[in-house]
Amino acid sequence: MDLTDRVVIVTGSSSGIGEEAAVRLAGMGARIVVNSASSVEAGERVAASLPDAVYVQGDVGDPATATALVAAAADRWGRLDGVINNAGVTIDVPLHDIGAVRPEHWDEVLRTNVVGTFLVSQAALPLLRASDDGWILNITSIAGIRQTGSSLPYAVSKAALDHLTAILAKFGGGVRVNAVAPGLVATPWTSEWGSQKEAVSQMAPLGRVAEPADVVDACVGLIGSRYATGQTLLVDGGLGLVI
Repeated sequence: MDLTDRVVIVTGSSSGIGEEAAVRLAGMGARIVVNSASSVEAGERVAASLPDAVYVQGDVGDPATATALVAAAADRWGRLDGVINNAGVTIDVPLHDIGAVRPEHWDEVLRTNVVGTFLVSQAALPLLRASDDGWILNITSIAGIRQTGSSLPYAVSKAALDHLTAILAKFGGGVRVNAVAPGLVATPWTSEWGSQKEAVSQMAPLGRVAEPADVVDACVGLIGSRYATGQTLLVDGGLGLVI
């Protein structure tokens, strides 16, 4: 796929799935707006490693960040063609421990995962509509589809993202909006989840956890699927078939 001169924002792209997406799309010719909330050095490193990229630090849950991301694309390249909403957070409360979930947990997770995704999408839509093929990809999770996940607020936030994806696709003015829902992915975020990875590897029909490249493969497929919108593609190695 040729993305020469296309401009793409990738939130949460200092490591893991976001970094893989930024590197892959840059290799196809895209110009990239790299972003992270706190890993500034890593974000700057990713941007510097790409042929044509700019780094914007900011928490997507802050409306100012959405404005800054879109402004970075417009000011440097005068256009925006795609957004990958990858930034996300969770809390350290097991899914089953309902009694331990506090109001501030909901505030933290929903602000980043749902409100942040909406704010970036909202800010980007005018420029995406001006593109001849504007698109948004939301990185959701199997946790939004099955009763699993790292925490209750996280799972609910990902279910909300799937619905947000469909609504934005319906009312996005011709911008294609889809989602990719991974199962467990081997990233820095899950580096200490040894027992969970082993369990998934034993249960999933494909016999392993995902790598960031697996998720980005699905993203690339949806970017190239110009008549698909409002869809959530489950990329879980078949785990959802057995849980």
